[in-house]
Amino acid sequence: MKRSDLVELFALGALWGGSFLFMRLGAADFGPLALVFVRVAGAAAILMPVLLARGEGPALRRHWRAIAAVGVVNSVLPFLLFSVAALALTAALMSVFNATASIWGALVAWLWLGERLTPSRMLGLAIGMAGVIGLAWGKADFKPGALGISPALGIAACVGATVCYGIGANLSRRYLVGVPPMAVAAGSQLVAAAVLLGPAIWAWPAREPGPAAWLNAVALALLCTGLAYVLYFRLIAHVGASQAMAVTFLIPGYAMLWGWLALAEQPTLPMLIGCAVILLGTALSTGLLRLPAR
Repeated sequence: MKRSDLVELFALGALWGGSFLFMRLGAADFGPLALVFVRVAGAAAILMPVLLARGEGPALRRHWRAIAAVGVVNSVLPFLLFSVAALALTAALMSVFNATASIWGALVAWLWLGERLTPSRMLGLAIGMAGVIGLAWGKADFKPGALGISPALGIAACVGATVCYGIGANLSRRYLVGVPPMAVAAGSQLVAAAVLLGPAIWAWPAREPGPAAWLNAVALALLCTGLAYVLYFRLIAHVGASQAMAVTFLIPGYAMLWGWLALAEQPTLPMLIGCAVILLGTALSTGLLRLPAR
């Protein structure tokens, strides 16, 4: 990578790591439905002009059905589930579970698309699953917290969100090969906003969120979703998808840093160990790390 690409990679890791902090700060005041609507609507407001300026609007019209499916599976559902989890879990813990998305993607590709699993990838799946189980085992308290969500339910929501990401990635591989990535990004956020408009109006909080909550929601939409997608697809264009996916390994560290600076959330030793195990499984299951040849 060039130095400018590395700068963008670390900036993307910082933005996506910050998304868990902003969800944590905004979910209580907005509620999950309203917060996610603000997030995707704001992202669409940034991405659609970029799409049109690039002249890629026709691609969105041609492939709108597949893009709509990706918008629901890859944005609406996981964003809602992570916003529910934010009512019970720390930003750092959510980001660690988020790192399993590539593991679920490899598993879905094997089950659905018949992709062959090498010994390295099978070992990675096993290690990643062990990391998830070990991390969840010590945190799965079923007693609801102050906001009505138990840690166990929050963990289940995180796992459900990452499974959605795995399905969404394979939907894109199956039906959107060759479609301009910006059309998928902008179109999926536009579809997500349209799907959530009615539910968000129905679930809008009776007490209007304050300025701080709005600031968090707008940052989540404009920085952590809109700008982050632009950076992500720039990286894919410059260095390729596999190197751009290295951002997965930066997100938990940034999420822990932001959570510690803003909310004094202290990463625990079991969390750090679980994170290391999950990232090792991710590296093996995605092919970034391979067992030595015999």
